[in-house]
Amino acid sequence: MTQIEISDLTIKYRKPKSDEFIVAVGNANLSIEKGEFVTIVGSSGCGKSTLLMAVAGLVERSSGDIRIDGRSVEGPGPDRAMVFQDASLLPWRTVLGNVRFGLELQRWAKDDITERAMRFIQMVGLGKYADYHPHQLSGGMRQRVNIARALAVDPQVLLMDEPFGALDAQTREVMGNELLRIWGRDRKTALFVTHDIDEAIFLADRVVVMGREPGHIKDVIKVDLPRPRDEDVLESDGFIALRHRLRKHLAQDMAAMRMIAEET
Repeated sequence: MTQIEISDLTIKYRKPKSDEFIVAVGNANLSIEKGEFVTIVGSSGCGKSTLLMAVAGLVERSSGDIRIDGRSVEGPGPDRAMVFQDASLLPWRTVLGNVRFGLELQRWAKDDITERAMRFIQMVGLGKYADYHPHQLSGGMRQRVNIARALAVDPQVLLMDEPFGALDAQTREVMGNELLRIWGRDRKTALFVTHDIDEAIFLADRVVVMGREPGHIKDVIKVDLPRPRDEDVLESDGFIALRHRLRKHLAQDMAAMRMIAEET
């Protein structure tokens, strides 16, 4: 069952102090099934985050359409939750207070808010830290709070823009495993932007490869690796073949960028 349908999507930005436009995303088409985990990769400036923001309803489209469960996206909505690279937690609120915040905004029943918030805090392994403030937590722990806050409001679609990008390699690996564990519980539809090829393959059912100028979808690659996954899959022949295919795509983009730079 298709849950997200992106049809002929084009997003343009006006250049500063000019009547000219930059095409950030041009004529993109993509279908995402309910419960699917899809990652997006591509070189810097290819429109990965812009595409994600458009699905979130945070970026206005110039033409085309985005539909979720058949309804056109006209702005943010409770059916979607966003996780950014920076945890963006409220520093004056505790872990519990931050996870409660989204529920309060959506006017969940007061009697249910604390119980539900604690359930998701425990799900991400932070039950002992419910009364801590963000400055008392590591970067990985803060992102766990961010994920708990997003999941607590029960979105149909989870959107993540390089949520582990600021973490060290070891913490990033741990968080990837943790995210798959959490996702596996109820299989929310997930759209995840990353610049890390191994992360993209490890997490995904499919990897979307975006190209530049304008941002467009070059390829959609099925990740035919069994779940659940652990670090051993990184050394499998299937994983290595997918890594090679993705690296080839990105190498082509880098070569094209060098040619353009030399011409100018």
